[in-house]
Amino acid sequence: MQVDDSDTPSDVLDALILAAFTTGAEPFAHTARLAKVLADAPLRPQSGQLQRVATDGNTRSHIVSGDGWTLRAIRWHGNSASVTVTATSDELAESILREATENARDTREEPDDRVTMGFWHVAAMQGPTRQNRQITTPTWEEIGRNYSAPVAAALEKLMALDGESLNGRLLLLHGAPGTGKTTALRALARAWSKWCQVDCVLDPERLFQEPGYLLQVAMDAGNDEETKWRLLVIEDCDELISAEAKQASGQALSRLLNLTDGMLAQGRKVLIGLTTNEPISRLHPAVVRPGRCLAQIEVGPLDAAEATAWLGRPIGRDATLAEHYALKSGNPQLSHMPAEPATGLYL
Repeated sequence: MQVDDSDTPSDVLDALILAAFTTGAEPFAHTARLAKVLADAPLRPQSGQLQRVATDGNTRSHIVSGDGWTLRAIRWHGNSASVTVTATSDELAESILREATENARDTREEPDDRVTMGFWHVAAMQGPTRQNRQITTPTWEEIGRNYSAPVAAALEKLMALDGESLNGRLLLLHGAPGTGKTTALRALARAWSKWCQVDCVLDPERLFQEPGYLLQVAMDAGNDEETKWRLLVIEDCDELISAEAKQASGQALSRLLNLTDGMLAQGRKVLIGLTTNEPISRLHPAVVRPGRCLAQIEVGPLDAAEATAWLGRPIGRDATLAEHYALKSGNPQLSHMPAEPATGLYL
């Protein structure tokens, strides 16, 4: 192992857990990734000697060693953690891991207005990582008036699904920016919380370019609630599903579709939720073909009458949800535009 000034103490711990495994002294390894970990969970067995502890911002790691085994635990912000054990036998590695993670998970019920959402990304030195955050979620009753009548009717049917009969694996929300697509997804996370875990992919361009990352997310290595469905949310994915996506992004579109109804989806309870600002006419036909979409909803602005009813005063035009809240707050947008475009060759 080579260490230079670009490495952190946490990087050193990542390398140390591999040392005995690499040399063959402890050739068996088991890893568990945990969601909703208790703040006071030790993530180590009662036996063993604490060797190293590294704190880096909101991340804390430790190394513990015992007779024939080594354990590395890392806890991230958002109460998620990963525990790896290497040992001289498979049985020993499994038993140490089981003891270290026993009763570590927070089983308390979440507040009614909060839902735990997972956030996937590729972290330096750690690879694909899932971190959890509690997000505030509205009820459908609270936000239903934010949408035009046909959109509200479609979203209400979507909220009422229970996971028993799903005709399609792809959920597509498309429409102009500021129309409430993300707000609808937050309400959906609450409405489906009994049967579906919602995860958000922060780097979808890497997800569909790196097969190892895609496989780990598809196999759900970060979710310990295996009985639940999962909704993988990918926001603002215009380039991924546009009509030119096949030429622009290579295999990315094919891998996305394979995750919905291809070999990769077989035996997995995975739904894909996409948001895009593109109109339906500009999306790739393979994305919107019959039988693939669980729901395909265009989220547009409220018309003038609906906007007037929402705001409580005449507005005289169609308006997006973002515009409604701006008008309601009474805070006009602060901006300045020059009277004439500047010219010249100044740098």
